Amino acid sequence: MQKSSKLLLLFLLLHQKIESRTTGYSTKDMLEAWQRYQEACIRKMMEDPQPTGLVCNRTFDMYVCWDDALPNTSAQVPCPWYLPWHQQVQDGFVFQKCGADGQWVIDASGLPWRDHSQCVGLNNDLPFQKHLWILEQFRLMYTVGYSVSLMALLVALALLAAFRKLRCKRNYIHMNLFLSYVLRAVSILVRDTLLWLHFPKDLQVDLSHLPREQAVAGCRLAQFLTQYCVCANYFWLLVEGLYLHNLLGQMAFSEETYFPAYVLLGWGAPVLFVIPWGIMRYLYENNECWERNDNMGYWWIIRCPILVSIFVNFVIFIRVIKILISKLRAQQMGYMDYKCRLAKSTLTLIPLLGTHEVAFALVTEEQAQGTLRYIKFFFELFLNSFQGLLVSTFYCFVNKEVQSEIQRKWQACQLDISLLEKAGRSFGLWGSWRSRKSETEKPTCAPIYSQAGQKASPGGLENAAVAPFKQTHMNCTSPWYVPIRMKAEK
Repeated sequence: MQKSSKLLLLFLLLHQKIESRTTGYSTKDMLEAWQRYQEACIRKMMEDPQPTGLVCNRTFDMYVCWDDALPNTSAQVPCPWYLPWHQQVQDGFVFQKCGADGQWVIDASGLPWRDHSQCVGLNNDLPFQKHLWILEQFRLMYTVGYSVSLMALLVALALLAAFRKLRCKRNYIHMNLFLSYVLRAVSILVRDTLLWLHFPKDLQVDLSHLPREQAVAGCRLAQFLTQYCVCANYFWLLVEGLYLHNLLGQMAFSEETYFPAYVLLGWGAPVLFVIPWGIMRYLYENNECWERNDNMGYWWIIRCPILVSIFVNFVIFIRVIKILISKLRAQQMGYMDYKCRLAKSTLTLIPLLGTHEVAFALVTEEQAQGTLRYIKFFFELFLNSFQGLLVSTFYCFVNKEVQSEIQRKWQACQLDISLLEKAGRSFGLWGSWRSRKSETEKPTCAPIYSQAGQKASPGGLENAAVAPFKQTHMNCTSPWYVPIRMKAEK
């Protein structure tokens, strides 16, 4: 395709990367306008009379509609009216050359040569390309963030589930939070993959093959599940805040009693908001992959409970900081120690409770424009994508209980390996000593005959030979058994 066709596809891709309302012209509107232009072109080509001489045939090249053109001439048509910036270029034309052989002139790329410079939006080309490049870098950034967080969270989940001593209600809450981050990361990565497949980056794609309603069903389902996983993640952050507040509070509480309520709040509450949002989108705004929010009223069905959970966690954060200040003051420590421990606790609590979300919640998507929008997207996407890594690090990897269990398990494994090696060496020494002793003694059957007064059977000889070993083994005095027993008793 030529440059303007690429701009059209870039416009489509841009709307897949960002929920923008600045143009007032949605992707669906643009596709519908392009389809009407195509239908009108095909109808005109069928109704116009057929030429009698040699001409370059009429055609629709997915950008503009061309009439028959005489050889060795330059054809021109007005800029297509479906372009969003058509008002800026309504007096412009697109040019194409017809060769002497009655074929449209081909350029070096193998496509028909075309000059569409008059149909490019004023001051739109470079900012549009730059805007798309910035958004693509954002996508790469949060893809790396969610991928790294996903691997760290899976390792943390495996560690908390592997050690029996770590199985308590507190760690069960942490594990549910880890699981919500895992689902959030997986759902976002899968959703982006489906969007990428439905709206490919290859700019040579035919616009007539862009996805229709049936093709985006899986994409909408992925968007629905993504919204549920994101809401569940926010509510499990709220559960962590409530648990910490109850733990540091003055009144004692029973973890067994509160844990079912925590599970219901974390996994059940998002259903109450995501399902109504999905129903409203399906009935009244069933456009594309549901990635755009043209009617912000429907988006507030999900946004409102998320904002409530963020602000409640912020209030809990303030109360927890006050409790920590009072406890640190009661310890009567030095000013520098007091200041360092308070700063460390505060910085640790920010990602654990999602307190940074308050700064983004104050600036809504409708208010953020221009540079402020880029700044909001960068910090929001960066912190949200790497938050799973921070949470798994604080709750698991640097947790002293987890570290002590890993160390204990490692020492036990090392002990088992050393005991096996020592047992192997002892058994080898005992076997060599036994073989040397049997060679020096070289017993005969005469003493046995004389003592027994009768002929001993081969079975009796065998029993007499192995009896000392059996007795030694039964009394646990074997030289390879004693070290193992003493080590175990220690």
